[in-house]
Amino acid sequence: MTPLRLNLIGRLAAGLLAASALAACTADHDELRQWMEQQRREIKPNVTPLQAPKKFDPEPYSQSQAVEPFSGQKLSVALKQEARAPNSLLARQLNRRKEPLEAFPLDSMTMVGSVNKQGQPYALLRVDALLYQVKVGDHIGQNYGQITGISETEIALKETVQDAAGEWIERPATLQLQERAR
Repeated sequence: MTPLRLNLIGRLAAGLLAASALAACTADHDELRQWMEQQRREIKPNVTPLQAPKKFDPEPYSQSQAVEPFSGQKLSVALKQEARAPNSLLARQLNRRKEPLEAFPLDSMTMVGSVNKQGQPYALLRVDALLYQVKVGDHIGQNYGQITGISETEIALKETVQDAAGEWIERPATLQLQERAR
């Protein structure tokens, strides 16, 4: 026999096998339909009804004349009270003259270099495209930061901030030298 005839016989055998399998499925199909009908008659769906929505009665706001909890007025009163405390960290900060670099947040400042003048280290800070010289003891940032040390690669400072309990604490911070990409 030629390979073409063998291929044709193989296809014919596969077709007959598929037809016999389909004929066997029709009997199972009738049985399946009967089972589905029986299940539909026996099982009743149980859906709980939705409750009617409750009526909403708006409550008038009676505190409109009271001081707003986040107002600047209330915060300034609290800061003044804190500043009057004898050993308060905040009192020392509020009772001194502000320096120009305290108007900028610390993350907007970039250390671009350092120099020594007459044995005293100075750091060069870039803020809004302007260059500033700072030394140990200067104040920078909006969290009452004071420079405590200057090296060739970083500025060390301490900031006075509120902790989670509302107490004023000092925390260390640094500004790293940022090398310019060429």
